[in-house]
Amino acid sequence: MLIEFSATNYRSIRDTQTLSMAASKYYTDLADENCMDTAVAGLPRLLRSAVIYGPNAAGKSNLLKALAFMQSFVLLSHAHQEGALINVAPFALAEVTRNQPATFECFFIQDSIRYQFGFAVNRERVTHEWLFAYPEGKAQRWYERSFDEASGKEEWYFGSKLGGRRQVWRDATRKNALFLSAAIQLNNEQLKPVFSWFQNRLAILPGTGINISFTINQCETEAGRQRVMEFMNAADIGIAGIDLKKIAIPHESLPPELPLPIREQIMRDGAHQVLLQNKTEDGGLCAFDLSDESNGTRQLFLYAGPLLDVLEKGRVFFVDELDTSLHPLMVRFLIGLIQNPSINRHNAQLIFTTHDTSVLDTDIFRRDQVWFVEKDTHQASRLYPLSDFSPRKHEALEKGYLQGRYGALPYIGEMRF
Repeated sequence: MLIEFSATNYRSIRDTQTLSMAASKYYTDLADENCMDTAVAGLPRLLRSAVIYGPNAAGKSNLLKALAFMQSFVLLSHAHQEGALINVAPFALAEVTRNQPATFECFFIQDSIRYQFGFAVNRERVTHEWLFAYPEGKAQRWYERSFDEASGKEEWYFGSKLGGRRQVWRDATRKNALFLSAAIQLNNEQLKPVFSWFQNRLAILPGTGINISFTINQCETEAGRQRVMEFMNAADIGIAGIDLKKIAIPHESLPPELPLPIREQIMRDGAHQVLLQNKTEDGGLCAFDLSDESNGTRQLFLYAGPLLDVLEKGRVFFVDELDTSLHPLMVRFLIGLIQNPSINRHNAQLIFTTHDTSVLDTDIFRRDQVWFVEKDTHQASRLYPLSDFSPRKHEALEKGYLQGRYGALPYIGEMRF
């Protein structure tokens, strides 16, 4: 479960911006449906979902990219070669931030224990890294490292609660890699729950370039194909079956610069053609290629695999532009899967960006589940919750937002021809 995520000095994010999934005790409407217990003493209930609004280019996607960078760096930084630059992008519109590190921090629950993990990096090195655990409700500082720029030395701290070969793991950690990542590669068992949360619990779906192969892979088994069909039919996309056909890929269609091992693998594995079967008037079946279906049908098929996986494994699911090509009722259907406790039995969470304001005036969201992003006078992204405005219980939120009451709207000027 995600409790909170913060990012500083990354892309359009200049000052620290924090997204919290902690449920407010002041909003009792829809509390049972939209919140979940953590089973951790001292923690508030957590929200099952959150929605983020804002104009184009305000920085909604950059918030997701910040978390995606954090996840990737945790999982892969151990493989960085000595001297390799870190692909981090600080806020570029101010001289003071261009050479400052970007900072990322997550509070989350894994295996019924709360963790606080974060790090700061510039292009050359990790400048700060820390991990706190709360196995008994009290903070335990397991380790912390920081780089002293004046002396050019790293300072390390290891708490008594972190056991094992700490010196070996420290010596194996390059300056452009995380201690967490390096220690996991050397079989550190104690840190595995932290690493596992980023590897197995956190799922991020970008708004563009989404890979449909995840749903296709699920359809390769009979059980998976049935679950995808149930999902599509529940969304009123009536299909009688899903058929996959493997098609060969001719070598001349591949880019010549593609490395030979990858070229050979693609040619060996081929590609899948997805056929959606529909019943005919005489009771037979007629198959249509997925590429011939509407954008909305293709988008739902794309979401089917990841959403079913998220619900089954209790993942934290970030989606950019959930409403792309979807009818507003379809958006509500997808949100409803997460917010229905009888369906979402493993406490999955959904955080998504959208431009669909129609869900604001429904009984879907509590007021502490709605967030906005806008640019400030320095063109830096600012993230803030609807609850900052203390809206009345039955306030017309969609109308208020579109009228500019909560900000986060595009300023549209005139164009002269």
